[in-house]
Amino acid sequence: MKKKLVLLLVLLLSLGTVLAACGGGDKESSSKGSKSDKPYEIRWYTIGTPQKDTKKVFEEVNKYTKEKINATVKLTQIDWGDYKQKMQVVISSGEPFDLAYTDGAEYVQYAQKGAFEPVDELLDSHGKELKEALDPAFIEGAKVDGKLYGIPANKEVARQTVYTFNKRLVDKYNFDLSKVKTLADLEPMLKIIKENEPDITPIATFKPVLPFDFIMSEELPFAVPFEGDTDKVVNAFDTDVTKDLYRTMHKYFKAGYLKSDAATSKDSWPMDVENWFVRTGGYQPYADLLWSRSAKYEVVSVPAEEPVTVNGSVTGSIQAISSTSDNPEKVMEFLNLLNTDPYLRNLVDKGIEGVHYEKNEDGAIKDLPARIDNYNMPSYSLGNHFILYLYEDDPADKWDKFKEFNKSATNAPTLGFHFDSEPVRTEIASITNVSKEFYNALATGSVDPDEYLPKFNQKLKDAGLDKVMDEIQKQYDEWKAKNK
Repeated sequence: MKKKLVLLLVLLLSLGTVLAACGGGDKESSSKGSKSDKPYEIRWYTIGTPQKDTKKVFEEVNKYTKEKINATVKLTQIDWGDYKQKMQVVISSGEPFDLAYTDGAEYVQYAQKGAFEPVDELLDSHGKELKEALDPAFIEGAKVDGKLYGIPANKEVARQTVYTFNKRLVDKYNFDLSKVKTLADLEPMLKIIKENEPDITPIATFKPVLPFDFIMSEELPFAVPFEGDTDKVVNAFDTDVTKDLYRTMHKYFKAGYLKSDAATSKDSWPMDVENWFVRTGGYQPYADLLWSRSAKYEVVSVPAEEPVTVNGSVTGSIQAISSTSDNPEKVMEFLNLLNTDPYLRNLVDKGIEGVHYEKNEDGAIKDLPARIDNYNMPSYSLGNHFILYLYEDDPADKWDKFKEFNKSATNAPTLGFHFDSEPVRTEIASITNVSKEFYNALATGSVDPDEYLPKFNQKLKDAGLDKVMDEIQKQYDEWKAKNK
């Protein structure tokens, strides 16, 4: 009897398929509709130290997403140092998955190689609320060859480097930080710290901020100036402004304001070790509050540059849909929910209310020990910041300040231009090796730029600099012509 029932069911299903095929409808839309009606498990890779309570949290996540979009999520978190290499193996092997964290150059390269699904149409069809929530600069800046291949985390859109100071020392010597506009303006303070604070290194190793939009990396020479002739690609290391800044750094190095091994040291200068006076950092609104909380002593910052939206700042945290996904529409539905639904966003980020955090009467939260010990996720990598709950010591206007900061930024001339390095990959490999030989020593002031910059630039030319510059200029001109 069972065999007969099974046979009958198979025949009915086959007949339904034949009728659907003969109905003259749109096969593609029929297929998408059937995908949406079936429960689907989203396989999600993301970055960060695997957490003990992930399974517990995602049981709650899956109850919610099953009800909302008929999907569940299987999260695989890969530790910081292993993530990029392991994802390279996953992607190159063709292993099916749905969603992955990516950023910067890797995002661009994988998009160009077809590893990620274009999401422009998916955003319009299955992510309308998400598209409305995203700052338009994220969408434009993250496009590769005219198409968007992932969803950037909605947060600070611009890059702004700041000089950050140990406030205790600023107050002790009554320094006037309003006078600090350039790298050279630091000198009087550095001299006093060097002479009076033997346990403090005046400069926690940093490299000067160069006024260029770098095409590939700040260690490689290819750049477009933020001001002046923004149509021309230049060698940033063969300019007067770079030479002057490197001269200042060399002066500081000779005076002992940096450690003698600045060019080779791997010291990350952790904020909670009070052995420095000034450092540089990437600003966001209320950054000093966050840094002071982390350091457990007060810090204070002033701008080293104006806020500018560059490719690196809009591609610094992206969730990309894999081209191997069986149901990209359902994945976009999940991304839409994750980035617009405060309950889900905070559940994935903060954990379970009452277990990992508790909420005050005014809606602000504080972490419980279980979050600190068992579910400490990297917020920046997970999506929209503007619907995250505020902590009890956060300013009430925090997210408003982020929006103001984003509006204040100017767009870099190359925002949205992503260079395809494939035609000159041999030359770029050689240039990269030359840069490894010279860049750190010059940028930390460890060597005399008047002697070593000419050597650096000659070796760059010998390695094929001009050929690469011509290729970048050609692609840049073509991009500008298409994106007037």
